[in-house]
Amino acid sequence: MTREFLRFPGFRRRALTLSYDDGVRQDKRLISIMKQHGIKGTFNINSGLFSAERSDEEKGRMTVDEVYELYADSGMEVAVHGVKHLSLTDVPSPQIVADVIDDRKNLEKIFGRPITGMAYAYGAHNDKVVEILRSCGIKYARTTVATMRFDITDDFLRLPSTCHHRVPNLMELADAFLKEDEKPRTARLPKLFYLWGHSYEFDNADNWDVIERFCELMGNRDNIWCATNSEVVDYVIAYDRLEFAVDMSSVYNPSAIDV
Repeated sequence: MTREFLRFPGFRRRALTLSYDDGVRQDKRLISIMKQHGIKGTFNINSGLFSAERSDEEKGRMTVDEVYELYADSGMEVAVHGVKHLSLTDVPSPQIVADVIDDRKNLEKIFGRPITGMAYAYGAHNDKVVEILRSCGIKYARTTVATMRFDITDDFLRLPSTCHHRVPNLMELADAFLKEDEKPRTARLPKLFYLWGHSYEFDNADNWDVIERFCELMGNRDNIWCATNSEVVDYVIAYDRLEFAVDMSSVYNPSAIDV
């Protein structure tokens, strides 16, 4: 079904979501910046690589207790990233299943809720991996493919991003996204800005100002829905399930999500 009529909550045409990998201590600073500007996102965690001990360092992996303390009540989503961060195209099927299912089980035990989202470690995926993820109950999985556009995919198990935060034209893309409503031909189509990366990269490049400027520009806007990856995916799937009368005089929503 065409998504021409899709509107995000509050009848907004545009949505923004972030996706950051590995569950590292720099996520604390990133989440603080995001919350300051009303921005939400998803943090993809390797539950088999937690640190054994707490540390005063602002870098590196966190303990399981630190992970819970940071993400549980943050308003952010936690998702699978592979229990051991394996490249899933390089291992046999049983190891693919174990890397995904064990991470799901560990994260669900920590956070007490179903975990059905994922980001591919190294972006590694193929048709076999996708089908295995589907059988493991994964609802969406983010790749490292960057479209440099704001289209909404039809294949959530091969979910692309708009871009990584290190692209040199990040702010130009953000400006273009904010001006989408000014284009008559595309104004009726919903748009999604999907940003991804690793929070430790801001330390490595000494450029926290990149994400600070991005969040300041994009956040706290009444006409942009800021959501987690799962919230966006669930909403679009609910819209896709709407059943319209032939003459468009009525519509039936079979889901429990207001659309």
